Amino acid sequence: MALFGPLWPALWMLAAPALAADGAEGGGVAVDGEGEAVAIAAVQPVARPASALSGGAGGTDTETPKFFRYTSKGTVFGSDDGAVGGKINVRSQMRFSAPFRSAPRSSRDFDRADEGDVRFRRARFKIDGHLGKSWIKYKYEHDLVDGRLLDLRFDIGPEWLKLRVGQWKADYSRERMDSSGKQQFTERSIVNRAFTIDRQKGAMALGRVNKGTTADMQYFAGVFTGQGRGVFRERRVPGDARDGSPLWLLRYQWNPVGGGVSLSQSDLEPEKGPRLSFSVATSGNRSSYTRFSSSGGGQLDGFEPGLPGQYSIQQQLEETAFKYRGLSIQHEWHWKRVRDNLDGRRVNMRGSYWNAGYFLHESFRKVPKQLEIAGRYAFVDPQTGVSGDRIGELGGAVNWFFNGHNNKLTLDVSRYGLLREDGSRRSGIGARLQWDVSF
Repeated sequence: MALFGPLWPALWMLAAPALAADGAEGGGVAVDGEGEAVAIAAVQPVARPASALSGGAGGTDTETPKFFRYTSKGTVFGSDDGAVGGKINVRSQMRFSAPFRSAPRSSRDFDRADEGDVRFRRARFKIDGHLGKSWIKYKYEHDLVDGRLLDLRFDIGPEWLKLRVGQWKADYSRERMDSSGKQQFTERSIVNRAFTIDRQKGAMALGRVNKGTTADMQYFAGVFTGQGRGVFRERRVPGDARDGSPLWLLRYQWNPVGGGVSLSQSDLEPEKGPRLSFSVATSGNRSSYTRFSSSGGGQLDGFEPGLPGQYSIQQQLEETAFKYRGLSIQHEWHWKRVRDNLDGRRVNMRGSYWNAGYFLHESFRKVPKQLEIAGRYAFVDPQTGVSGDRIGELGGAVNWFFNGHNNKLTLDVSRYGLLREDGSRRSGIGARLQWDVSF
């Protein structure tokens, strides 16, 4: 049974549509991947003469409403009284990359370029919805490739003040919070690796007030273990009670125009009016890690594995997002300081990216509306004040949306550059083709 543990959600998902007979609809309310309510029309029991069923006279029988219903957004489920509801999805990304499997960060990476790589980049099983009350929500996400828990969180409370507990992508940077299935490129920018806080275990107070006005704003204040995804690791020093100090996070988002921009790239349904969001965030902690990813805690290039509490990190960002009539723009600027508490070494980092996409159909009606073009510029300076280590990325992408982000084909080409100490540049071009599908 252990062998099939990571696979049972996918196998169950494949069987789920069969639970919903043709034309049957369950009752209740579900919540989609963006946290919006999805209505499930309840089918009233249909009375039929018993004679039609058994040939006898008198009496009635009723059809039982179905709990599951398969839609274009996935398998939606809900009880007839609306007490329980949600949505189930399986998503996969099949990708061809050449000649780099991931963005190069050093001269060695350029030298080790592969001839080509084909693989399932991601495969995920997701459930999100509500329990008992509409203001008690949950999200579960499992990695089917590596067999690991990614998200398990609960949101409790009204929109203006919620308590979020569990493990999830900490609400710090927009690019990281955007689902990998709702990106304009096949992969996030080179900025993400160095500055993301990624998934953490902890608790957060968050809310939104003055929604729909020029004073529309969102706030996030959280405390996390600072150990990244997964269970606590073994202590490296006998008797050490904890690794440094908890990770704290503060984020403020202002949505002055159009109610702001949701956590999804591409203006799939062209906004009739502009939408704009500004954000700032800051975070800090002390641990044995200098960076985080979906694999948990790790180290930036140039840092050795640390002892408990060896590294202190402080970081900040500013962020902008805009959408209007097929045009989408997204930008972040990051600062980060890493201090080695053993030898006193300090490293200051900075990085930034710009993403922009446009549906040409908005200006040229003969162009298919499923087609989007996008561009990106990004850079990371691993040590400000030190020459010869700046990394750059300049790329373009073409998206074809069969069914929004639920079924799309993406081709992107990027030029990566490394400025070396002698002033020379090392560069290379990488291409990726990906089919991203959710059901």
